[in-house]
Amino acid sequence: RVERQADGVIMVEDQIPGTTMLEIAGEIHEARISRDWTQRELAEQARVSRPTVARIERGDDTSTATLAKVAAALELRVELRASSNSADVGSS
Repeated sequence: RVERQADGVIMVEDQIPGTTMLEIAGEIHEARISRDWTQRELAEQARVSRPTVARIERGDDTSTATLAKVAAALELRVELRASSNSADVGSS
């Protein structure tokens, strides 16, 4: 599940692989459009390339560092939370 909260946090929790990035992409796109920015303007603010912004908005995989830079330029923050029903890593 991906949810944008009022304080600008994009919360990512317990998702099927692939679905999460598409939902984050939609939130990034909506935030950019609401600022009336082009992809190039967002790229300049985030200090990434315009094709990187396009890839993020398509839902392509990207590093968390790059995603964080783009989110920060939009005054958003991405938080990852483990689901409450996920297995503990390393438990026997």
